[in-house]
Amino acid sequence: MLTLTCPCCGVAAEETELAPGGEAHLKRFGPGASDDEFEGYLFARKNPKGVHFERWRHAMGCGKWFLAARCTATLEVFGTYKAQTPEPPPEIIAAIKARRPDWKGYS
Repeated sequence: MLTLTCPCCGVAAEETELAPGGEAHLKRFGPGASDDEFEGYLFARKNPKGVHFERWRHAMGCGKWFLAARCTATLEVFGTYKAQTPEPPPEIIAAIKARRPDWKGYS
């Protein structure tokens, strides 16, 4: 079972207490966006086997959104951080590189 620690309230919650929110760090397009940009934002998602950055909501707890870095193949969690963070924090990147030396990096 996947267990994530909510960085807002500090509770380690099982996935049954959480609500998934999809891929993290997406560029959102506003008014004036082309049809292709808007379609890409709505429908095009990465679905890698390996390290992935995701949005989660602590639905059965504090109710706040947060971000997590985890491996989609093994459910290994590299860390969680607040949703307002525009890119993964250095300590999360360091944790990933320490366990996955061949990882190509955040993009």
